[in-house]
Amino acid sequence: MLRPDEAAPVLDRLIHEPGRLAILTVLSSVKDADFLFLQRATGLTKGNLSSHLTKLEDAGLVTIEKRFIRKKPNTNVALTAVGKQRIAEHWAQLERLRQLSEPDEPRPAHRGP
Repeated sequence: MLRPDEAAPVLDRLIHEPGRLAILTVLSSVKDADFLFLQRATGLTKGNLSSHLTKLEDAGLVTIEKRFIRKKPNTNVALTAVGKQRIAEHWAQLERLRQLSEPDEPRPAHRGP
């Protein structure tokens, strides 16, 4: 329960969308990742992943590097410093929201009919 002097948690709508949250969560646990790894890790289609990455790049949360490795195209994605900060803040807000939903006092156990 919120105290009168507390503000309610605010969730970042750009990050909270499930596909983007999955992408940013994966990227927060690695230095960088290629497109196929992200696709497998998130379960997103190529088009959906590409669309989400474009939005995240436009917002300055990820960097995307396109290159060739052994003559094959490779797309590499990494979190920016801003991206690292915003995903950490988002998870902190989710944790705060979870804590606020817990009862202040333990409820007595239900003892049946």
